[in-house]
Amino acid sequence: MDIGAASEKAMGMSDAVWARHTNPWSVWTRIASGPAWFLALWSYTWIGWRAAIPIALMAAWTWINPRAFPPPKHFEAWASKAVLGERVWLERKEHPIPVGFSRAASISIVISLMSLAVAAYGFWRRDFWAAFMGWHAAMLSKVWFVDRMAFLWSLTSDQAGRMRAWSIS
Repeated sequence: MDIGAASEKAMGMSDAVWARHTNPWSVWTRIASGPAWFLALWSYTWIGWRAAIPIALMAAWTWINPRAFPPPKHFEAWASKAVLGERVWLERKEHPIPVGFSRAASISIVISLMSLAVAAYGFWRRDFWAAFMGWHAAMLSKVWFVDRMAFLWSLTSDQAGRMRAWSIS
C-alpha cells in the first residue's frame, strides 16, 4: 500500500467525505493548519508532555476538516480541482495517469519526507530553525503536490464518467 492509499484509509475517506473535502474552505483551512501543527509540536519545548493536548486537538481537526464543510455548489475553484485530482492520482493503478504526474507526485512526496526528517531532527534536538525550516519545506512540497493534482484534474476530468460523477455527487 502506498502513502496516499494508507492516508486515505486512515482518514476514512468515503465518497461523501471526499465530496465535502472538495469545498475550498476544507482545502484552505487544512493548508492553513500547517503552522498550527508546528506550534502544537513545538509546544513540547515549552510545556512538556502537556503538549499532548494541542497535538490531540490538531489530530482531531485534521480528521474533522474534510467533514466540516458542505460539498461546494461547483468545482471550478483550484482547491476543488486539487481534491478531485488527488482522487484520480489515488486510483492511478486501476486507471493510469500521465507519467509526468506520477513522477511529480513521487518527487513531492520524497521532498516532503526528507523535509519532515529534518523537522523531526529539529523537534528532537529542540533546534527551532531545523524544525521550522524542515516543517515548512514539507508544507511547500505538499502545496506543490496539491497544485499538480489540480492540473491533473484539469487534464483528465473529461476522460471518464466516474470522474465526472465525483464532481456532481
